[in-house]
Amino acid sequence: MAVAVDLGTPRPTAQKPEVEDHVFDPSATRAIRTLRGNLFWELLTRIAKPKLVDIFGPDLIKRGARSCAVDVGRGIASLGCLVPHPYPELFLSSRPDKPDQIRLVFTDGEFDLNCGVTDIRLYGDDHVTPDTKEVERFVKRLKSSIGLILCVGLTRPYASFPDFSPVHWLQVNNIHLQDDPIWQLG
Repeated sequence: MAVAVDLGTPRPTAQKPEVEDHVFDPSATRAIRTLRGNLFWELLTRIAKPKLVDIFGPDLIKRGARSCAVDVGRGIASLGCLVPHPYPELFLSSRPDKPDQIRLVFTDGEFDLNCGVTDIRLYGDDHVTPDTKEVERFVKRLKSSIGLILCVGLTRPYASFPDFSPVHWLQVNNIHLQDDPIWQLG
């Protein structure tokens, strides 16, 4: 987290909405420097937007009661940073025969959402099972933090039901709090 990395000579492989996609040789990468927390926060605040349509464009549309998505081949981006209003609610949602899922209820004033959270810092070693103690600690921090930025992204396309067309669903990739935007696990 917060490490500036030289990727060598990346080659663009962009297709809407994944306009940021590039292929690179991992052996050619090198870490340049690690940003201090306050500098990382400044970077996040410079690129963060107040509305999801400012990030993903008008092709982001409501899907169901509390979700939104972009159709395959549409949209202007697949990643971005959002300043939600007001503070969101993080919780665990139980699923039959599967590990609980970490979810976040939030709004940008236009979309009222309940999205999956993929922030790896909140999961166990298998990257699937939530670390319930870390989630509980984070919920307390979330309630007391003075600033919050969500890194949001669109999934690779998939259909939520067999008869539906695949779409890129909105998810929360990372949650950054102003008091410690580059928090690490234990």
